Amino acid sequence: MIPIASEVEGIEKKFTEMQVLLAERQFTLGGNWDYDGGSFDRALDEENKVWLRIPFQVTDGNIDSELSENNAIIRFGTPYVLRHLYQEGNDPEASVRVAGALFDQFQAPSDPDAPVDHRWTERAKEIMGDVDSLVKR
Repeated sequence: MIPIASEVEGIEKKFTEMQVLLAERQFTLGGNWDYDGGSFDRALDEENKVWLRIPFQVTDGNIDSELSENNAIIRFGTPYVLRHLYQEGNDPEASVRVAGALFDQFQAPSDPDAPVDHRWTERAKEIMGDVDSLVKR
């Protein structure tokens, strides 16, 4: 994980506005969100192994990705780049989840904090420069 200096750190904004604004820049709400925090994620490579992540905490209200209108206010944390390495193929220890009864055929990363090539940190800095100017409006 490599932190990326950004002017968005500490800024508070309405969640729904940021979700729309960042979606226009290829960010999605990360799968690790809950009602009081999460992250906006953007893949930097075509294999979806290198990611730019902008974490946030909810400071007022709560988020629900299913609702287009909610009252949440979020505070951005320090953006960072991370790289996940995966073993190819299906997970031999795939499991059935009780909630949802879905078959999970995908593996957890073999190295969730693999080294990040300099070109990806530079690309992340460029993207965050764009995000900084949009969020500060």
